[in-house]
Amino acid sequence: MDKHLLIAVFHIIFVVPLFLFVGFQRAATPEWIYNVLFGLGLVVLAYHGANSVVRLVANSPGAWINIIHVLIVAPIMLYIGYNGKKTPRPAYEMILMVAFGALGYHLKNLIITTQTFLKDDDI
Repeated sequence: MDKHLLIAVFHIIFVVPLFLFVGFQRAATPEWIYNVLFGLGLVVLAYHGANSVVRLVANSPGAWINIIHVLIVAPIMLYIGYNGKKTPRPAYEMILMVAFGALGYHLKNLIITTQTFLKDDDI
């Protein structure tokens, strides 16, 4: 199975719903989800931080994906996870923007990847 397909499906099924839930529930979010969000934020920061360095050194055109995760996604996850129910409204709005952006981006990739599989099957 294609790596990009798995990444798109993972984000659509798990990441986007988590971000939408936190963004819409705001202070009604259960405390344990804040802890999960903070922990995942640390993982995202470490993983994409390391990958961004490797890709930047290799002059890879895909480095921008890792940099977005390091500069936007991980910080908002860490901020909301750390502040919990005291998180100010703009942070919840930001995680909603990230969720909708991720949904659109990964749906596009899912469609492109699926079309590529269909074209390959026709041969």
